[in-house]
Amino acid sequence: MYAPTSTNSPRSGPTSDESGDGLTDFDGAAEILRAWGNGLRPDPDLTVSEWADRHRMLSGRASAEPGRYRTVRTPYMREIMDRLSPGDPTQRIVFMKAAQVGATEAGNNWIGFAIHQAPGPMLAVQPTVELAKRNSRQRIDPLIDESPELRERVKPARSRDAGNTMLSKEFAGGILIMTGANSAVGLRSTPARYIFLDEVDAYPASADEEGDPVTLAEARSLTFAHRRKMFLVSTPTIRGLSRIEREFEASDQRRFFVPCPHCGAMQWLKFDRLRWQKGRPETAEYHCEGCDAAIAEHHKTAMLEGGEWRATATAADPTTVGYHLSALYSPIGWLSWERIVRAWDAAQGSDEAIKAFRNTILGETWVETGEAPDWQRLYDRRERWTSGTVPAGGLFLTAGADVQKDRIEVDVWAWGRGLESWLIDHVVIEGGPDRHDAWSELTALLDRSWPHERGAQLRIARLAIDTGYEAPAVYSWSRAQGFAQVSPVKGVEGFNRSSPVSGPTFVDATEGGKRLRRGARLWTVAVSTFKAETYRFLRLERPTSEERAEGAAFPPGTIHLPTWVESEWLKQVVGEQLVTIRTKRGFARLEWQKLRERNEALDCRVYARAAAWIAGVDRWPDARWQDLERQFPDPDAMRADSGPTPSGLPRMPQGPRRRTVRSTYMG
Repeated sequence: MYAPTSTNSPRSGPTSDESGDGLTDFDGAAEILRAWGNGLRPDPDLTVSEWADRHRMLSGRASAEPGRYRTVRTPYMREIMDRLSPGDPTQRIVFMKAAQVGATEAGNNWIGFAIHQAPGPMLAVQPTVELAKRNSRQRIDPLIDESPELRERVKPARSRDAGNTMLSKEFAGGILIMTGANSAVGLRSTPARYIFLDEVDAYPASADEEGDPVTLAEARSLTFAHRRKMFLVSTPTIRGLSRIEREFEASDQRRFFVPCPHCGAMQWLKFDRLRWQKGRPETAEYHCEGCDAAIAEHHKTAMLEGGEWRATATAADPTTVGYHLSALYSPIGWLSWERIVRAWDAAQGSDEAIKAFRNTILGETWVETGEAPDWQRLYDRRERWTSGTVPAGGLFLTAGADVQKDRIEVDVWAWGRGLESWLIDHVVIEGGPDRHDAWSELTALLDRSWPHERGAQLRIARLAIDTGYEAPAVYSWSRAQGFAQVSPVKGVEGFNRSSPVSGPTFVDATEGGKRLRRGARLWTVAVSTFKAETYRFLRLERPTSEERAEGAAFPPGTIHLPTWVESEWLKQVVGEQLVTIRTKRGFARLEWQKLRERNEALDCRVYARAAAWIAGVDRWPDARWQDLERQFPDPDAMRADSGPTPSGLPRMPQGPRRRTVRSTYMG
């Protein structure tokens, strides 16, 4: 610092700015020094939740509540986010949750925090690469664009050499890599200090057949030892197969305890404590476990503010914590107790709807019973219709073929609206895949037609054939028939309700010792999904004959079996049981086990169902069903529409017109 000088000294400068702003030279210098000092000062030591409250802005493109992020809106997320902060020793954070509780935004807060406060390599994994791209556009880009602190650290994608692409965001000191669990290349692309695994229950069983995606991703963080963080988030699926449930059960299993506004008793919210008057969801109230007093939903905000996470178990690994949260905690204005009750009432009578309710609203797994129906009951419920004829409700045919050492077994199924189905034919072709005549007979089956009750002739729209035995022979035959009508399939264990059939993928095949340039189009089938569905459909209650006479319809999914089907076939179709077994590490796992040696009927049903899925039946709009139904007009309705016969002109009898129907929607 310069020593002060006399105001009379010629070296003295003016004591004030001649511009009149009131600042001395000394004041200006001090301001510069303060600014310089502020630039050298390190950023505040914030937690993830504190960073979000200070810096996170929610975009109208990505949030229903745009504006500044407020952790107080979802108080239960504060501890979860802060566990992701570098100062916390926790390395593995597991969150098994319902939908609409704010988990995705919490994960995005962590990404923003890492870019701004604790840079390092980060890996964010979605179930598929396509979902990763969508998440980048809809979530990550708005996260960066709406927060100035992030925008200045991640250059715009249009900048030259910016390192900002759809699936990669570079910033000073780190990089964010986004990929899908179906891409082994993406999972092993780079070491990662931070790993964000979103919706892990939707991950495939294996990434490009290189192993479990979670294990592959976690291996990326091993070099960071105690400094790594791993965040696993998901809505659960099926008990015994759910990744997130398995991770949660290995943790300390934390629940969010909230106080009763009447007696102060701390408790975690359970669905069976939610009460309402029958038929009046708007009367829904929660009943306290302590005093049993009714708690109106307007108390929820104060209850959440007074809540705290409490461990209900002891984790084997002290660096792992687990959290579970249902939609009962959803903030006011998001998912109300009334809407939850309405969803529950609407789900009654449908296993699929109840499963979705348990998964997405309660954040709990669904228990697949997998109990094999009694074959004798199926025998007693057989129906009589003309053998080899497609009943009126059947609109198209698929077939499933099971290749054995000495035969090929084929079942032909007709399908209608709501996945209602009828067994039309059972064909056994003698001779194994090494017999040329067997393949010729199977080819002839593709050209065969079956008469429809209303006069048309139907051919097989699509045949799915198993490649588990002598795959090269199956590939060769399938290629010769064309993939529009024939689909080679490979069964894999596991449930995948959102996409039970994946593919097709080109597989190499040899023909006469020559390696083909492009192999067969192979579809992968999660057989557990269709086996469980088949058993569920076989157990459906049916209307009585009196109820049908009054117009009652069979429930969607009903499986109709003809009187010609024999007891052996029925024993085969219920020849497996879904059982829960324990792994060496003590985790529960579901596995299908044979109850008898032969189960070809069940396999053929699964393949025929996969063929229907490949044809698109699960995704058809109503217009396509109407188009199919117009191809099979009701003769009685047509006569009624034509009006009475003019006097003196007798109606000429008209036999059914022979038509062969193969919908253009089938491939």
